[in-house]
Amino acid sequence: MVDLELEIKRLIVDSLKLEDIRPEDIDSLEPLFVEGLGLDSIDALELGIALRKRFGIKIDSATDNVKKHFFNVQSLAVFVHSQKAE
Repeated sequence: MVDLELEIKRLIVDSLKLEDIRPEDIDSLEPLFVEGLGLDSIDALELGIALRKRFGIKIDSATDNVKKHFFNVQSLAVFVHSQKAE
C-alpha cells in the first residue's frame, strides 16, 4: 500500500501542478483539504479526474463517502485499492 500512496502523492503533485511540493513532502495522514495540504474544491475535481484516468476507477461524487475517501493520501489509497479489486 505504501507504493500506492507514493504513486498517489506523485499524481497529486503532477496533476495539480504543485511546484513547491515534492511527493515525499506529503504526509499520508495529513488532511488534503482546507488544513494540511490546503487543497480546494477545484483541486478535488482535478484530482478526481486524474485518479479516474490513472487507475480506471469510478468515483461517485453524489455520495457522502467521497469526502471520507479524499480525506488524506492513506484514505485515497484504500479507496483506489478497493476500486481496483472490484
